[in-house]
Amino acid sequence: QLQLVESGGGLVQPGGSLRLSCVASGFTLDSYGIGWFRQVPGKEREGVSYISSSGGRTDYADSVKGRFTIFRDNAKNTVYLQMNSLKPEDTGVYYCATRQGPRIELFNPARYVYWGQGTQVTVSS
Repeated sequence: QLQLVESGGGLVQPGGSLRLSCVASGFTLDSYGIGWFRQVPGKEREGVSYISSSGGRTDYADSVKGRFTIFRDNAKNTVYLQMNSLKPEDTGVYYCATRQGPRIELFNPARYVYWGQGTQVTVSS
């Protein structure tokens, strides 16, 4: 069974840090680009970050540039999202997802195939 599982979410104060993990089972991630998205109730799913299959290319939404870092360890079949200097507006359910094909529309959810179940991140004092 092909599955992505996110973990590492939680409650953190503004200015704090979290590291999210996205682990694949039933398949290997090394042939897939991976995106991280987040969603809050009543809003569309928002692209946060992307990493290519090799890890050689990364992209970030303007709202998280300089604060978030995406990286991967293909030997562990895992992609990470290090989130620093967290703000209340970073609150949401964070999802990882896989994609293949040309590197266009990197933050369009329709370009992604397999999705995890999400992990909740809450930034609040």
